[in-house]
Amino acid sequence: MSGTVKRLLHGVDVSNWQGAVDWGAHAAAGVSFAFAKASEGTTYVDRWFGRNWRGMRANRILCGAYHFGRPAGDPVDQARHFLRVLRAAGGLRRGDLVALDLETSDDQPPEKVSRFALQWCAYIERRCRMRPMIYTFHTFARRGHCEGLGRYPLWIAGPGRPRGRPLVPGPWRDWTIHQYAQRPIDRNIFLGSRRELMSLGFDAPRAGRRDRR
Repeated sequence: MSGTVKRLLHGVDVSNWQGAVDWGAHAAAGVSFAFAKASEGTTYVDRWFGRNWRGMRANRILCGAYHFGRPAGDPVDQARHFLRVLRAAGGLRRGDLVALDLETSDDQPPEKVSRFALQWCAYIERRCRMRPMIYTFHTFARRGHCEGLGRYPLWIAGPGRPRGRPLVPGPWRDWTIHQYAQRPIDRNIFLGSRRELMSLGFDAPRAGRRDRR
């Protein structure tokens, strides 16, 4: 809305490539939210995920976890694997965020990639009563790999764009999180308050019982 100044939240995202992360230092530097890689495919577990998940929570950083999707594999098996990894690390709490990292086709056609993502997201949505975010790149989405995913919040990787001004690919009309830098660490922004970002996350009172199954 014209004339409205929205709060800017700063975030980071990490994986095993970063090794041991000093979450206290990130919190002191103003990081409000973070995503850590949890899993990939049906068997891989990021060896630093448990430490990252607990470190984010201990420092009052809004927790996010992501799964690196492998479209050549079974989407439901991958979603189940992701949730098992989350449970082993302590599980979801109210406001926690989840995302599907959709950036490889595994040599599958675009329609199979998008179908994989839709089925993965549908499973997470049924079990956790929340819409997972989709992390992707503009060029990847423009090739048709994200068809039908417009109802899910977009976490767009656009490190070559000015902060807060990413190119938004179809089927989306707007972005939710912009990853605007990737060196020396991936940096992200969200335009809004902590409460607004948490509203996109896990709703423990409604979904806690289902998530523990």
